Amino acid sequence: MNENLRFGIYLPPFGPFGDPNVLVELAVRAEAAGWDGVFLWDHVVTDAMPIADPWTTLAAIAQATENLLLGPTVTPLARRRPWMVARHASTVSRLSQGRLVVGTGVGVDESGDFSSFGEPAELATRSSMLTEGLELMRAMWAGKAIQHSGSHYQVHLAATEPEPHRIPVWMASSSNNPRVISRAASCDGIFPNPEDHELIPEEVAGIRQELQRSGLPADRPFDIAVRGNASPAWQEDKNVDLTGLAQAGMTWWLESLIHFDPLELSMAVVDAGPPRV
Repeated sequence: MNENLRFGIYLPPFGPFGDPNVLVELAVRAEAAGWDGVFLWDHVVTDAMPIADPWTTLAAIAQATENLLLGPTVTPLARRRPWMVARHASTVSRLSQGRLVVGTGVGVDESGDFSSFGEPAELATRSSMLTEGLELMRAMWAGKAIQHSGSHYQVHLAATEPEPHRIPVWMASSSNNPRVISRAASCDGIFPNPEDHELIPEEVAGIRQELQRSGLPADRPFDIAVRGNASPAWQEDKNVDLTGLAQAGMTWWLESLIHFDPLELSMAVVDAGPPRV
């Protein structure tokens, strides 16, 4: 059993959650109810308006809470210039006194987040931009001098002071592709997010094994964040093996609130606190 298991709220900042004031209230209530974190999706196009920008909202949440971890889950580097994400992250990290976790990944174009604006939508291009952008973000946070001429980005910066707080990175993954697993193994955590189902313990154990095969030391602290619905506050029974997931290696359970859930019900889930293991 993972004694360090933590619980977060995971939700899209649009539809009923599109008002940033609602999101700040939700985060304050989550902290009061005993949740450990609040994590926001990052999209710019949706059919469930209004939609809130996650980074400015996270800054407001950072000011309104004291202990809650927070972050975007996930922000696609291929859609946001990596140096801007680095600065956004630096700002929120300092505001929160080191409570930021940056979830990132290749992103998706199912709602037109890329193609609506003429951005490259091909998976191979997005993957390459993610790899290059992540390297640049880390260098900026470390305060390194950068002379970079890559396939996608040109960056020339003098050395500066490193970030006062370490900024951990979680890598999103929709599959166990070896390249994706290898990229995640170089980060601080992984957010497996398959499109068509919720993870079971055997899958989490398999992901942990694949990470170790890709070079993740067995004793290095590393998060595995799993999303789903297990709160007793939902109006129907949920059958989730939280104990089995934790034993398999899960370190975070993210209770998923979806934009078509009534706001009152979502708030009831938040107020009920983390599900029991």
